[in-house]
Amino acid sequence: MNPTPDALMQDTPAMLLAAGRGERMRPLTDRHPKPLLAVQGRPLLQWQLEALARDGCRRVLINTAWLGQQIQDHFGPQFPTTQGPLTLSYSDEAADFGGALETAGGIARALPRLGEVFWLAAGDVFAPDFVFDPQALAQFRAGTALAHLWLVPNPAHNPRGDFGLSPEGLALNLSADQPGPRHTYSTIGLYRAELFTTPWCDIAAGNPQGQAAALAPLLRRAMDAGRVTASLYTGRWTDVGTPERLAQLNEHQNVPLNEPQNAA
Repeated sequence: MNPTPDALMQDTPAMLLAAGRGERMRPLTDRHPKPLLAVQGRPLLQWQLEALARDGCRRVLINTAWLGQQIQDHFGPQFPTTQGPLTLSYSDEAADFGGALETAGGIARALPRLGEVFWLAAGDVFAPDFVFDPQALAQFRAGTALAHLWLVPNPAHNPRGDFGLSPEGLALNLSADQPGPRHTYSTIGLYRAELFTTPWCDIAAGNPQGQAAALAPLLRRAMDAGRVTASLYTGRWTDVGTPERLAQLNEHQNVPLNEPQNAA
């Protein structure tokens, strides 16, 4: 008997990316890691944790580097939610290698703890309407795509976008001279561990050498082979990359912008 989408959701882990230095957010990130900065009364990372728990995820791995111990101290090994505790674990890239490994390097490092399929999301993106959909997970698991990306309309800071989207739902690696609209990668996706092996990725299993590597080149190789699918997400979404964007989100909130807030 095949597991239900809800059962698949419970068995599928998520990885939240929280290792970046947040240079553009300085001086706010001089004392606190960006995922702990408050958006509307909650740490940025907490919004993703609550959404994952709401939609049925039960296990999350968080990679850290800059001031990462603050993230571990704040959330601990379990995050309480109304759906029950969310089990948290950490991949401490600073302790292991002295700093962040970039996105693909960090995923490759954590991969032995994630399994065949996993959700991926950035810990510094505000997307309160996004649903980690069990049906989308079931469809992805049943297919052969190496990744499924959620794309968003291009924000002002990324007007050219990142990837195209075909009518058939394939993500497209469009060059600058190719026609067609491009959309921005939301940093939310479903991934198959196979993407982080040859021929797509040359990092050794578990990244024992701490090789830093970006994610986009892997995705573009897989797109060229027709192995990446995508959907367009049009709900609220903000890449909280500057103090100005953070201030806009908190404009009508009586929340200090440079202090983390306690989890609810």
